[in-house]
Amino acid sequence: MNTSPTLWWDAGTGSIRYIEQTLLPGKYRVVECRTVRCLARAIRRLEIRGAPALGVAGAFGVALAACRCRKKDPGAFRADVARDAELLRATRPTAVNLGWGIDRVLGAMNHAPDSETARNLALAEAQAIFLEDTDCCHAIGRHGAALLPAACTVLTHCNAGALACSSWGTALGVIRSAVEGGKDVRVIACETRPLLQGARLTAWELARDDIPVTVITDSMAAHFMRTSRIDAVIVGADRITSDAVFNKIGTYMHAVCARHHGIPFYVAAPLSTFDAVRKAGDVVIEERGREEIAVIGNRTFVPDGVAVKNPAFDATPMNLVTSVITETGIIHPPFDIHSVVRGRTK
Repeated sequence: MNTSPTLWWDAGTGSIRYIEQTLLPGKYRVVECRTVRCLARAIRRLEIRGAPALGVAGAFGVALAACRCRKKDPGAFRADVARDAELLRATRPTAVNLGWGIDRVLGAMNHAPDSETARNLALAEAQAIFLEDTDCCHAIGRHGAALLPAACTVLTHCNAGALACSSWGTALGVIRSAVEGGKDVRVIACETRPLLQGARLTAWELARDDIPVTVITDSMAAHFMRTSRIDAVIVGADRITSDAVFNKIGTYMHAVCARHHGIPFYVAAPLSTFDAVRKAGDVVIEERGREEIAVIGNRTFVPDGVAVKNPAFDATPMNLVTSVITETGIIHPPFDIHSVVRGRTK
């Protein structure tokens, strides 16, 4: 199985390196990021994406800001780092992990007596988040693998694999762990319009691991469910509130279809994705640009002057979710998100 990281800290250059995901599958390229503005641009352009990966990126971004800031006055130092942190936080409003990673590293620096100590604490905390994420994904994989039959076909949406985390993956981590444990798992990957993360990224990851994968258009999913070709649906999550799972647009449609056809609908996500403060109606769903839908390659497919809506995420009500797979175990209905978050923070 492929275990190479998606993004990491390069100690030799004091920079962040990451796999540039918009180029896949045609080109594999590792990019060096030396400034917070560079990182913010990479996140906005989806060169770095996926909830857990955004948490790691936010953590490394604060560490990068601290390492680049040369101010010796503690107040001025903290102000500069905080400003860079807010620049990163604003790049993706829906995914909760980005802010979680940023706040955790800022908190680690809070009581540093001087800027040099703050830099060391920031980098140590960011590295800890990076390593914890990999361990977390493997734990999610182990718990989730037990839910799958010995031979099955799993449908997934978008990319919740190694590219969306530090490595291994959440939804794909479950599939990888099941295969590693000897189960015969085949995957149907929805292409995931408009940016085709399922076709470009999920299929690329699974093909590298020799896990059988077939790509379908998003609108074909109900047909395959009706014809009994899908045994389970597994997706990731960008935020889980007490009443909904926020994930890539199209997830809600799959959950409704899975419920109608009696197919289990699983969500695989780390505890850092849980949000006990907000309800679904309080969450800002990111609206992305018109060109993602209107233009493909060099061709325009929507006439000029015709409006386009492009929400990046949708909300799936918790009553459509069979189970949530976390690093500490499987959560079944009724979902008590507040208890989960309290346990996380102890």
